[in-house]
Amino acid sequence: MDILSILGIIISLGAIVLGQHLEGGHLSSIMQGTAFLIVAGGTLGAVMLQYPMNIFLKAMGMVGMVFGNVSVDMKGIITKVVELSNVSRKQGLLALEGQMKTISDPFMAKGVQLVVDGTEPPKIREILEVEVSVLEDEYTTSAKVWEAFGGYAPCVGIIGAVLGLIHVMENLADPSALGGGIAVAFVATVYGVAAANLFFLPMGSKIKIKAKDLIAGKLMVVEGLLSVAQGENPRMIEEKLSGFLPSSEKKSRQ
Repeated sequence: MDILSILGIIISLGAIVLGQHLEGGHLSSIMQGTAFLIVAGGTLGAVMLQYPMNIFLKAMGMVGMVFGNVSVDMKGIITKVVELSNVSRKQGLLALEGQMKTISDPFMAKGVQLVVDGTEPPKIREILEVEVSVLEDEYTTSAKVWEAFGGYAPCVGIIGAVLGLIHVMENLADPSALGGGIAVAFVATVYGVAAANLFFLPMGSKIKIKAKDLIAGKLMVVEGLLSVAQGENPRMIEEKLSGFLPSSEKKSRQ
């Protein structure tokens, strides 16, 4: 579980509730079911109108990336590629077929199979990079769906506020109810702005960041297998792939 995401939500909501309390307000004054219905329903409907079903459902599935741990064992990739390189140098590329059962990553397994089949390196790169490109587009589009939620929510919140004010104006004959009615009207704006800036936009950004790490891992596999196919020295392959490591991990290797 991504503790930072959970803490982010707790801290942001806690700060708002605490601030409301310190200002002498009551939690009940910002708990309005009608305002929530307008913002949630209006925002959801707008996003569903903007995107096709498959993209929308894919984005909903990406919530797991926000709150779950997504990590790439880059050192493990280096170790495995160097191991494959040593096998191929000693026994030939066909010997890599016997290593297939030790590879848990389907993407790497596909690449090794291409190497074993004698596919030319430029063709291997083309095939694998197409898959990486499609995967990258899926992550980017899913992040944009959440950014769309963040774009629509404040606008729908304003609509809710205007609807509330219309209701207030219809009851001008009762001055005692005006203050409370106006306060309720603006709760929708609070919901829209808060949802966009505390949830939707940060979620889209986190999906992009985590996806970047996943894509880097895929590209690392591509470069490693191409080096194996070209018969490069295992030591040189290790040095090349080490360039993908974050600076903190590079220091730990020195």
